[in-house]
Amino acid sequence: MSDLPVLQEQLATHVYFDRTFDRDAAKILPGEYYFTEKDMLIVTVLGSCVSACVRDKQSGVGGMNHFMLPDGGNDADSPVSASMRYGTYAMEVLINELLKSGAKRENLEAKVFGGGRVLQGLNAMNVGERNASFVLNYLKTEQIRVTAEDLNDIYPRKVYFFPRNGKVMVKKLKSLQSTTLVSREEDYAKRLQKSTVGGSIDLF
Repeated sequence: MSDLPVLQEQLATHVYFDRTFDRDAAKILPGEYYFTEKDMLIVTVLGSCVSACVRDKQSGVGGMNHFMLPDGGNDADSPVSASMRYGTYAMEVLINELLKSGAKRENLEAKVFGGGRVLQGLNAMNVGERNASFVLNYLKTEQIRVTAEDLNDIYPRKVYFFPRNGKVMVKKLKSLQSTTLVSREEDYAKRLQKSTVGGSIDLF
């Protein structure tokens, strides 16, 4: 067993009323996810991280995650590297919550975003591209149809997801007004290096 602390995906707790869209909204940060059966908005800001917006196209139950693959180090090329296990875990947490809320696997569809070349220190690892490639490969393997994507490039993105109708609005941020996004993702990347993946997964 590893002595490293266990890293768990966290359900976002920042829920507020968005006056622009006249509805409740949940803001998710790196390492968080949110799902809902209500007519809500889920919003996040992505740099090198990726988000999968997944929903049941029949019931409208949906959710979004926000994650980054940790640097796999020497095992990055192995079929089941530590970073791949982490990415799989991040996706399964969201999908299993949707299934427990009544979504049917055959009705799931996804839209995926992020993976920009934003964090200078992580560019050597191509972390954004690895994140983007992972999420597409994962969804293909799980036979979840990807209906839209906006991946890679050099810009951070603000993503607005409306699970009830599946609409997603993406705003590319041409310049960072503050270092908040960069510092959040850098801190998140450091936490990934020091943690192991944890938490129980229910398979359906």
